[in-house]
Amino acid sequence: MPLPRPVVKPVTPSRWPDLEALFGPNGGCAGCWCMWWRLPRAKWKAGRKKGNRLALRRLVAGGAVPGLLAYAGKEPVGWCAIAPRQEYPRLARSRTLAPVDDRPVWSITCFFVRRGWRGRGVTGALVGAAVEHVRKRGGRLLEAYPVDPRGATADAWLYTGLASTFLRAGFREVARRSPTRPIVRKAVRGTR
Repeated sequence: MPLPRPVVKPVTPSRWPDLEALFGPNGGCAGCWCMWWRLPRAKWKAGRKKGNRLALRRLVAGGAVPGLLAYAGKEPVGWCAIAPRQEYPRLARSRTLAPVDDRPVWSITCFFVRRGWRGRGVTGALVGAAVEHVRKRGGRLLEAYPVDPRGATADAWLYTGLASTFLRAGFREVARRSPTRPIVRKAVRGTR
């Protein structure tokens, strides 16, 4: 019997405890708290764990929606970071992930899926919900920076998602400056 598709909701102050429960005491991946793309390296490194947690909490408490949570029933099982690209200054400084053009885009930068839920469609559900999230906010383009591995790859290195997941969701490759890191985009249709 197939598993029910996770329900995806935006992260809000009332859902902060669910995000903390999902990320656990280590903040997802080694104290990142999904601040890697938002902060300069030195500041991110200095804030690992506690500082990065507080930085993300301030974003959520301030009314920003820095990501989406996937739920299986009441259990948080997945996370997707999403925001307008300009909120991720590290992308602009990356040679591999530098802007393709000057069009305004939203970016999916990160996923975190609870162990035991990986490989069960959570990332695909988050990608679909991200498209809808951008559409509701008037965005026209959604971009992502997945991995296109050339062999077996540890889960820890797949935090930006797999290229195949995005291609199945209707994204298309628009640039590839590294053999394993395409930039993919999807046009988001408005509500008319």
